[in-house]
Amino acid sequence: MEDWAEIRRLHRAEALPIKLIARTLKISRNTVRTALASEGPPKYERKPMGSAVDEFDAAIRVQLTVVPTMPASVIAERVGWTRGMTVFNERVRELRPAYLPPDPTGRTIYDAGDIAQCDLWFPPTTIPVGYGQRRSPTQLPVLTMVLGYSRWLAAILLPSRRAEDLFTGWWQLISALGAVPRTLVWDGEGAIGRWRSGRTELTGDCQGVPRGAGHQGGGAQTARTGTQGDHRTGP
Repeated sequence: MEDWAEIRRLHRAEALPIKLIARTLKISRNTVRTALASEGPPKYERKPMGSAVDEFDAAIRVQLTVVPTMPASVIAERVGWTRGMTVFNERVRELRPAYLPPDPTGRTIYDAGDIAQCDLWFPPTTIPVGYGQRRSPTQLPVLTMVLGYSRWLAAILLPSRRAEDLFTGWWQLISALGAVPRTLVWDGEGAIGRWRSGRTELTGDCQGVPRGAGHQGGGAQTARTGTQGDHRTGP
């Protein structure tokens, strides 16, 4: 630090050449050149000390590849670890998540008002409609809507899957909620639209629904066929 400041003072204030500065301070000319070229004084950082467990990383990874849930005590025995278990347990804890399978119960967390999942449900029963007639589930589907944040659920029986019946029922559910989520996700329903080439294509009937009906909210989106995820392309 002191040499760096003195080198720059001698060169800038006294206009001494590099060779003379090196001779005066008894340092090499390369050191003088480096100091003059740098924007700040040199920083000396002590290298962090390694841990005794570092050399066992590869062996630990091998054991976790075979059995991701293997207890640390068993891994220690298999890799020949003979020291204290505290540092070894910490290292296994750091490495283990990379080898564990995805949690099947994990779920995405949404903010309030962020998203609602809409879908048609076909209960396994026939429904009497009067005059001795009955309708199958495909003839009288149930429209459901579930909010991603609160898990609030509402459902309504529809007379058909046609757009006019679906949108009427859809709006009744939104009216019961009293607000419009920012995104309404559908799983490829024909009257709504489809997922194509990485983007949502809404039908002409669905354009603008539910916008402009007295509520602030977002638009409809479709998900890839067979998925339950939110594949949004806009607000």
